Amino acid sequence: MIINFLTIFPKILDSYITESIMGRAQNSGAVDFKFHDIRDFSTNKHNKIDCTPCGGGAGMVMQVEPIHKAVLNITENSTTLKEERRIILLSAKGRRYTQRDAERLVNYKELIFICGRYEGIDERVNENIADEEISIGDFILTGGELSAMVVADSVVRLLPGVLGNELSSVFESHSKDGYLEHPHYTKPESYNGWSVPKVLLSGNHAQIKKWREENSKK
Repeated sequence: MIINFLTIFPKILDSYITESIMGRAQNSGAVDFKFHDIRDFSTNKHNKIDCTPCGGGAGMVMQVEPIHKAVLNITENSTTLKEERRIILLSAKGRRYTQRDAERLVNYKELIFICGRYEGIDERVNENIADEEISIGDFILTGGELSAMVVADSVVRLLPGVLGNELSSVFESHSKDGYLEHPHYTKPESYNGWSVPKVLLSGNHAQIKKWREENSKK
């Protein structure tokens, strides 16, 4: 899978990409992360990509032209078919993102994340360029980079071979039947007077399964 990030801060997420599961996924060839600086597609000598909002108002709005040119630069130089690619705009007013979306997006060969800044992005990006508009929650961030990385992380871990145990992504929270995952405990069996539930130490797999299912639903 190829994952593209369109941003004015292409280096802002480097450390997260190169560490842990995301880093291993890239090193193994399961995913190829690419960062594109929207400023490189500006049409003015100062590399500005924002302007005042039409009709007046506070803040600055990211312009449609440099974003469109950045997207075209990717799509016109890619061998990925249009139906195998998904262009995603991260926005506070987008549809709420869920685990079901991660399970859907992992089937694409290429993803393009458009990361906004300032007051927002020219609505023509949403209307004519993006395939969908996604929000990770009802709150405001200073930019779309963190939102894009949250979505990317949730998708990458579903790629075959990325997790050490393939069942990890099947039985975790929000995946199996929509329930949250059951509580986990590990050694020592007793610490500071806090004990692991006896059923988990019983060796009775049927009872353990029943306990986990009941606590998942709870």
